[in-house]
Amino acid sequence: MDPYPASRSLPCRAVDWASTTPRQGQIDRHIRFVGALRRPELGANAFEVVQTRASCRAFRPRCVRSKMTAKASPHDRHFVRRRKAAKAGLHLPTEVELLRGMPFLSEDIRSDIREFAERLSRRLKRNPRYEIAPLVAALDDLAIGQDEEAVQRVEAALKEATGFDDMSVHAARLRFRFYLASYGCPQAAATIAGETASMALHDVRDHGDFRLVSRALAWAMAANTYAFMHRDGPVRWPPSKVVRDVCAYAAEFETAIRQPEPDEESKDKDPPAAEKWDDFLDEPVERAREADGAVVVVRSIGNDTTSEGKRVVKEFDGLLNVALPLPVTPELAPVRAKLAAEFPYAIAVIDDILRRLVGRKHVHLRPTILVGTPGCGKTRLARRFYEELTIPYELVPCGGLSDSALGGTARRWSSGEPSLAVMAIRRHRNAGPIIVLDEIEKIGTSRHNGNFHDVLIGQFEKETSSRWFDPYVESACDLSRVSWLMTANTVTTIPPVLRDRCRILGFPEPGPDHLAVLAPRILERVYADSGHDPRWATPLDAIELAALAANWQGGSIRQLERLIEAIVEARERHHPRQ
Repeated sequence: MDPYPASRSLPCRAVDWASTTPRQGQIDRHIRFVGALRRPELGANAFEVVQTRASCRAFRPRCVRSKMTAKASPHDRHFVRRRKAAKAGLHLPTEVELLRGMPFLSEDIRSDIREFAERLSRRLKRNPRYEIAPLVAALDDLAIGQDEEAVQRVEAALKEATGFDDMSVHAARLRFRFYLASYGCPQAAATIAGETASMALHDVRDHGDFRLVSRALAWAMAANTYAFMHRDGPVRWPPSKVVRDVCAYAAEFETAIRQPEPDEESKDKDPPAAEKWDDFLDEPVERAREADGAVVVVRSIGNDTTSEGKRVVKEFDGLLNVALPLPVTPELAPVRAKLAAEFPYAIAVIDDILRRLVGRKHVHLRPTILVGTPGCGKTRLARRFYEELTIPYELVPCGGLSDSALGGTARRWSSGEPSLAVMAIRRHRNAGPIIVLDEIEKIGTSRHNGNFHDVLIGQFEKETSSRWFDPYVESACDLSRVSWLMTANTVTTIPPVLRDRCRILGFPEPGPDHLAVLAPRILERVYADSGHDPRWATPLDAIELAALAANWQGGSIRQLERLIEAIVEARERHHPRQ
């Protein structure tokens, strides 16, 4: 069975677009590497042009239209079959199919890039020429490593290649632009938005099909968002995140486009809320988003009719379209007094953090990193800070974490789970929990299957966190009220683009002058950890304090704890309890 009936039934030739008739001018510029990808028998020239019908009818799904038909058309069924084949790894999508929303080969951009590069490289090698040697070499490199830089090198080599039809090169460049856009390149995303908008206009004019309008707007929104995030330097995005973002934006635009039109009677009536426009414009943003101190985090569950979707609906039954409370700011003076007594050497840090909460009705902090030497008490202060504020929090050690642990895993996998922030919100039934990432500098920098830092940047930005597309929920979630506090021994291994989005506070070391304050509290904690009532702890005498002062000159709290544990053990040996 021929897997490409549409392309084989049409003539394959280079098209002189300048000499086409007006009727032919309606032909969508769907140019593919037929020789390289589907027609090895065509001859020496690897770049052949396939002339398709207006608006690529053979490849355009018309299942979403303003005036929907009750029965799917043959074009719809054809697109669905190809979509299933692409997911199964049996069909390499064309450029137009990618623009229309068909997934990559095997739903993996690397598999798609590798297959495309291998096919084109093999075809070009059948007619070796000096002019295309750099392009062939770049394609071979791309088949080995499918990263963003390799795609850029092929694109650059394609610009220098000569002897090919201009429209064919345009089609190839469009595909590589789509790859780069899927890696989060804002310029490439803008190009894809323009190409998709051009196709959408044809669909609207010829068929009343508005589906691509929402997708074009989604790519434009993604381009604008990524350009904003690249303002401090390049940011690497995992392709899965880009796909999620575009799907989330498209869903929002499609919902807006499908809003029902008012009936004839309502058109004749005056807008009932017209007189309230002035009040609406004057309404503070915080009031609009946090009415009654609550925020709806999950408004819908994607694909809720499938078996997996129904299971997720049950899991989020108490959160779906439910306004969850925000953490209320308590009286700050008692909080400061307790923390200052426990951490007398870090009063400046405590004041800096609490100062951000003065006058706020609800607790929310800008992402903050506490940087200090190992053992100085950073993690304990972070935990005690939120315990005293009585705010739900999650303490997450960062050693060995992957991007999926933070950004979530698709529900189709057995290990599928929501993103870390969504799980914290679900566990605490609170829209603004605190997430403490301990020793963030220990997170790996490998970009295999994405990168933790890249996902974290997306959740730090209010623009993206307010509509974060969770792969498990398969819908946009509002994570903008989640607060992030991180600890680190050094910031040298943290990417600059992440540091620029955080407040970095130096955490001081305790000195010997703090021994008299720290030692009694640590002694109580040692007794409590041993299962005893802290009130049983006999205060340290002068000899014990002198021994501590001789062996601890400041620095690590852990070292001081070990010394006090040794004193307690010595007490037990010489004066055992009866």
